[in-house]
Amino acid sequence: MSGNNKISYVEFAASDIEATKQFFSAVFGWDFVDYGPDYTAFSDQGVDGGFYRSELVSSYTSSGALVILYTDALEAVQSKVKDAGGTITSQIFSFPGGRRFHFTEPSGNELAVWPDVT
Repeated sequence: MSGNNKISYVEFAASDIEATKQFFSAVFGWDFVDYGPDYTAFSDQGVDGGFYRSELVSSYTSSGALVILYTDALEAVQSKVKDAGGTITSQIFSFPGGRRFHFTEPSGNELAVWPDVT
């Protein structure tokens, strides 16, 4: 498959890079590579990306892009998000494509999680 004209990388702002790294490692098992104190990268998570130090945040309710992560255990991941210090912004709900929930990670970015089942 060609990568031409496809999304190849995504970057998020993070006010607390260490807390954000710990959160995504604990909940989703992500690994990170640091590039100095103000940038960390992740790979092999569907699309590669990174977090850069900034006070900015991305929020679905303020027209930010919503990154949706896949899981095969929706309720278990929602519990892990809470246990790791995330905030549930929308409890599990149904929508025409299935079910999902929204959360913010420690730096305030809002993401969602869904299983590929209806």
